[in-house]
Amino acid sequence: MTAPHMIDPARLLGQALSDASPDLMRHLLGTVINSLLSADADAVCGAEYGVVSPDRVNSRNGYRHRDLDTRVGTIDVAIPKLRTGSYFPEWLLERRKRAEAALISVVATCSLLGVSTRRMDKLVQTLGITSLSKSQVSRMAADLDAQVAAFRAWARAALASTTLSRTLRGT
Repeated sequence: MTAPHMIDPARLLGQALSDASPDLMRHLLGTVINSLLSADADAVCGAEYGVVSPDRVNSRNGYRHRDLDTRVGTIDVAIPKLRTGSYFPEWLLERRKRAEAALISVVATCSLLGVSTRRMDKLVQTLGITSLSKSQVSRMAADLDAQVAAFRAWARAALASTTLSRTLRGT
């Protein structure tokens, strides 16, 4: 005899996560990232944290706390420090570069549309990022200006070479 109402764990978990608040998602993501960092540091050290082992080549020396901007908001990440050498996971750095590139794209679009700096700060707060200073917006806008200048120079060169080739061909 089977139970009349079977619970589908995958569906139940999916429903719980879709109904969850952003705070829960931030907490879960922070826990997963910190666990991955700890496991990666254990691999670098040659043994787990707090375990005496002859295979150990290094040991931990506290944590560096860094803010990581994600789609679910800003997360406090505890990066393990080592007694000798340094440890900073490349995958975390690459993720940060992509997040910064996306943020720069949003700020650049807002800048082109004439959105004020104060409104941009409110916009990024709705995205879950704690703050964005006026100087950060200015630096991002300067990056946009440099990209626009490079594009204009390329376009001028492309048009000049097209015009020159038409002149030489006589068309």
